[in-house]
Amino acid sequence: METAVYDLEERTAIFGEQVIELAQSLPENRINDVLVRQIVRSGTSVGANYMEADSAGSKKDFKYKIELCRKEAKETKHWLRMIAKANPEKKEAIRRLWQEAHELTLIFSSIANSCRNP
Repeated sequence: METAVYDLEERTAIFGEQVIELAQSLPENRINDVLVRQIVRSGTSVGANYMEADSAGSKKDFKYKIELCRKEAKETKHWLRMIAKANPEKKEAIRRLWQEAHELTLIFSSIANSCRNP
């Protein structure tokens, strides 16, 4: 049984690592080469942007970086779908990553919404 990680810095880092592991497991071909570049960019950007948000100098900067986290998590969901289409044998691993990307999208949406001015 997996334990839920509530530390977003660690959770987003693990997510990025899992994206890299998926990318490394895919066979090299013209389609996967394009998809891998895209998903590694978006999947690892979630954590990088969270690190920047965590160090933000203002509430406005924090909200902007959190919204970037949400955007990158959503984009990663798209690339996961495309990778599943191109690599149906990886669907189960992709489904788990897609679920995590979805949960991160919801978390960052909630955080961004809580930053709205009254």
